Amino acid sequence: MTGPRFTPLVASLPATVPFVGPEAQERARGRPFRARIGANESVFGPSPKAVKAMEAEAAEIWKYGDSTSHDLRHALADHHGVPVEAVLVGEGIDGLLGYTVRLLVGQGDAVVTSDGAYPTFNYHVAGFGGMLHKVPYRDDREDPAALLAKAAEVDAKIVYFSNPDNPMGTWHDAGVVSDMIARVPDGTLLVLDEAYVEFAPEGVAPPLDVTNPNVLRMRTFSKAYGMAGARVGYVIGHPEVVAMFERIRNHFGMNRAAQAGALAALQDDVWLADVRAQVAQSRTRIAQIAASNRLKALPSATNFVAVDCGRDGAFARKVLQALVARDVFVRMPFVAPEDRCIRISCGTPADMEVLAQELPRALEDAKGGQ
Repeated sequence: MTGPRFTPLVASLPATVPFVGPEAQERARGRPFRARIGANESVFGPSPKAVKAMEAEAAEIWKYGDSTSHDLRHALADHHGVPVEAVLVGEGIDGLLGYTVRLLVGQGDAVVTSDGAYPTFNYHVAGFGGMLHKVPYRDDREDPAALLAKAAEVDAKIVYFSNPDNPMGTWHDAGVVSDMIARVPDGTLLVLDEAYVEFAPEGVAPPLDVTNPNVLRMRTFSKAYGMAGARVGYVIGHPEVVAMFERIRNHFGMNRAAQAGALAALQDDVWLADVRAQVAQSRTRIAQIAASNRLKALPSATNFVAVDCGRDGAFARKVLQALVARDVFVRMPFVAPEDRCIRISCGTPADMEVLAQELPRALEDAKGGQ
């Protein structure tokens, strides 16, 4: 019997999973984590108004979601002061990145990113046969000048750049980003991932300009709005570029309860302000815990903190493994020299107490294995 005839590209790809989720780790370990502070979820949860809106939609879940996300798109357009034609809602930034790559990248087309940046983007590029070109971080931040230089060198279809950055939590101010946008090579699209922008200080996000066809800005409800499980993201860009997504996107990919929840969340500024305040407090607490263990916390404009373990990636990995063994879920950067750090998501006071208790023990475990 002849089995399925996979495409040569798919047959050649490794079975890659960008991230092993905490649930999979819990199943493998046979017990839950005490502190789930590794996936940059908002443990502070969504707005109660969003929860209420989603509950109200439960009885209507027999219906498909609105294929145009009409109400949410219009609300987002009003919120950002852009035309509704410049906004598209999709299945989280991950889904929108997949659509963007599908629109632009064919077999062998060049794509530029930073070495160690968000791996799900790389996963999409590989899946469509693109050729990834990577540049290193500089001083624990993505390097806009190097990204643009590499894009010009290889005639890149896409340059991926996140600001604030994941996995380091670092950022560039709006002037640097605006200059980067202005210098994108002709024929290259800058994908500006702003998943964490709601946590950033003033002056990080440049003004939205939907007249420029060479940049797409991506935002999400997964982080500050506390709706990671709902999978709601959106892209803002030139209307003619945004319109191209209509040719290839899954028009009924959005969950109607998630659409309603995102709309309610967007309208609850009080809840968002409270989450920001709790995240700021948690960042401070993580830095204090790090300092008490003679470690350095990097400045962060996100809902996580990269903590420098003071040695190399092998040592940081032992620290991470020791924390996981002690029921504390954290992650770490993949590429040196950033992999000398572990990445700790902001959490509740109870989460922080677990971290404060277990980090010194994990460090002792890691040192004992040297």
